[in-house]
Amino acid sequence: MPFYKMLCISAHFREYRHIKDLVTMSARHVMDQGGVVRNIESWGTQTLPQVMRRHKKSQTVGDYWTMYFDTSPRTLNSLALKLRRDPRVIRWTMLKQGEKIQDIVLPREKTVMRMDYLKPLKENSWSDIGSF
Repeated sequence: MPFYKMLCISAHFREYRHIKDLVTMSARHVMDQGGVVRNIESWGTQTLPQVMRRHKKSQTVGDYWTMYFDTSPRTLNSLALKLRRDPRVIRWTMLKQGEKIQDIVLPREKTVMRMDYLKPLKENSWSDIGSF
């Protein structure tokens, strides 16, 4: 299953319950279809860069959040359909992070152990410098 990142801007409500329900609905939809939700991050409430219209309402403030998940492309399309119909969602985008784990995780850095670092210092190392 491919790994995706979804960035969502939802309408700001005074009650936290609305954003929590939206995030729960999105995560549950992915998990019910056999996907795995890796992480959910809230970026907080921010002023939108411009007035955005969605579902015949103008919005100037939005709640930003991201969700990292593994799922099939079919589930991705059905999640997009749910978000499109939800009046709490202003904008969203889904970015494919990679197809396999090797595409996402950076390879381990290769280091070379030099043997001269393991040798003890000479006892009279200051005598080699000379006098001032």
